[in-house]
Amino acid sequence: MGRILAIDYGRKRTGIAVTDPLRIIPGGLATVPTHTLLNFLKDYVSREPVERFVLGLPRRMDYEESETMALIRPFAVKLAQVFPSIPITYVDERFTSRMAQRAILEAGIPKMKRRDKALVDEVSAVIILQSYLDNPER
Repeated sequence: MGRILAIDYGRKRTGIAVTDPLRIIPGGLATVPTHTLLNFLKDYVSREPVERFVLGLPRRMDYEESETMALIRPFAVKLAQVFPSIPITYVDERFTSRMAQRAILEAGIPKMKRRDKALVDEVSAVIILQSYLDNPER
């Protein structure tokens, strides 16, 4: 049984979250510079079985795709080429950054650490992954 890996793709940084081997509990894995993302994933998948990729789908309030999809689509194509046997699922990521900031605040993280945008990206990926786990039949 492989893990499920979620990606909160960004222009500069990308947050990554992954489930435990039983695919029950999501947890933050890392935040990596986006230009190194594919190499990071190749290394990770070579060490850990991954059953599915879950990509955050940025939408506007009117449910239309946001302009960030222009960056995510080419990445998804490359991802599918590099890992043809691993399916990709999109999950609506609206409000994940705001939810991540709230979760970090409620966790009592010190103010200086809360300013770390990489932490927000990683927690956002966890929220995307939890959203998928809550409703896997998309």
